[in-house]
Amino acid sequence: METPWLNAAEQQLWRRWLYVQRRLAATLNRQLLTDAGLSLQDFDVLSRLTDEATGRIRITQLASRMDWERSRLSHHIGRMEQRGLVKREDSPDDGRGALVLLTANGRAAIERAAPEHVRTVRRIVFDTLTGQELKMLDSINQKVLDQLEEWPIRTRKA
Repeated sequence: METPWLNAAEQQLWRRWLYVQRRLAATLNRQLLTDAGLSLQDFDVLSRLTDEATGRIRITQLASRMDWERSRLSHHIGRMEQRGLVKREDSPDDGRGALVLLTANGRAAIERAAPEHVRTVRRIVFDTLTGQELKMLDSINQKVLDQLEEWPIRTRKA
């Protein structure tokens, strides 16, 4: 099967997209660390917990929503737990499952972090694009996400 190589314009677009993703994540991470002592990953975990009415979620559910391996999330939760941001507890529904719950310190940390984080996101993304460009970006993102949902997980055999 012949490889459909990217032409020069496609390659430039692709590399720029990857660069934007890296720079945006690095910039937001630095902003959160400087202003609130949280990493972007900490903020992601805490914001997902605040989305839950009970402030708690099964670790397997959270890992799935964040698109992380369960072991990676478990290690990260352990570090956050040492800082008092979250707490782990056994699931009352079954003895095998574990929940992660937002602590008062975690809620206070995200409440301190969110205002400047939102201002930074607004300044970098939303203030620089027109309404039409934002709609187009949303449409593009949705199309790519739809493809990713259908994409098979492939493993390479040695």
